[in-house]
Amino acid sequence: MANLPDKDKLLHNFSRCNNWEEKYLYIIELGDHLPPLLTDMRTPDHLVSGCQSQVWIIMIVDENGDVQLYGDSDAVIVKGLIAMVFILYQGLTLEEICALDVRPFFNALALTQYLTPSRSQGLEAMVHGIRAQAVALQ
Repeated sequence: MANLPDKDKLLHNFSRCNNWEEKYLYIIELGDHLPPLLTDMRTPDHLVSGCQSQVWIIMIVDENGDVQLYGDSDAVIVKGLIAMVFILYQGLTLEEICALDVRPFFNALALTQYLTPSRSQGLEAMVHGIRAQAVALQ
């Protein structure tokens, strides 16, 4: 996975932002850490439905059982939200991914108060898509 901060560092950095504009810029910066997907990975199979923007998320489990997530979007803020979701799942097993309740983390970030309803729905669609892939790979 990309060079992303852990959950605690993300919460700390997010809390240090003084206003929504700084938070918005930080989310975009997180998205810059995700490498773009190759064109052949941008397939309908990897497209997350329920997002206003185009979002592709790919989960791969290596021979050691380590989960790797790859993602991209055609919108910079959404790519940053993908990075935030990936931070939640860093280092988790497929079983842990399926069981993780992301609501406390998103509540701690107070994301829903800053995101439009369609972006919030898209965030939920990303989480649902990752869980669905984890279930399919178990």
